[in-house]
Amino acid sequence: MNLEEIMPLEYWLIALVGLICIIEGIYLILLHRKMKSFQKSYLALQTFLDGSSLDQQLKDYYSEVKHLRADLSGVEKRVSQAESKLRLGVDRAELIRFSAFENMGSDLSFALALLNQEGDGVVLSSINNRDESRVYAKPVVKGESTYHLSKEEQEVISKALKSIRV
Repeated sequence: MNLEEIMPLEYWLIALVGLICIIEGIYLILLHRKMKSFQKSYLALQTFLDGSSLDQQLKDYYSEVKHLRADLSGVEKRVSQAESKLRLGVDRAELIRFSAFENMGSDLSFALALLNQEGDGVVLSSINNRDESRVYAKPVVKGESTYHLSKEEQEVISKALKSIRV
């Protein structure tokens, strides 16, 4: 028995195409169900317990990070300015008391160095005797002065330069 005897070949092709369409329809329905399941899972992942979405939270965090970067830039400028001022401010002070004259006791004379981190500042000296007291101020640049320094003044500057940097 031949297929053409039962039905013409065109009908068999139409039946085959119909069967393929039915199979494709069933496959599409199954895919649609899987897609719905995936969408539910995706929404569950995207939504937090408080009802907010992951997308919105990411946008909020991104906006906050941009704002913090701008703030950080301003803070960096202010810290840089403060560090510059601190470097130039007096942060080393040393004092040496001494007796300027052999017949005087009590170490009433002194040398005081006030320097910054760069070694710039001033050295103050006071020379005391029985009748009078004299005070001298000499500028210091990079640990040196253009004025003649006594050994006490040199010693106090040296101590100040060696003091601990914070």
